[in-house]
Amino acid sequence: MNRLVKMRTQESLCRERAALDSARRSFWRAQAEEWEQRALDEIAHHFRECNLGSAENQPPLS
Repeated sequence: MNRLVKMRTQESLCRERAALDSARRSFWRAQAEEWEQRALDEIAHHFRECNLGSAENQPPLS
């Protein structure tokens, strides 16, 4: 989860820069969107691992 916190922090910093740097606003917004997508991918990866782990511990269906 530390990785997720770092990704969300980067996203937030990019959004702040976008608000303050009108000359490069679109660049910073794009960077923020990339960090947001990385965070979403990290969350999805975490849940896939959790679901695979719980599926392996369940008895097979008959």
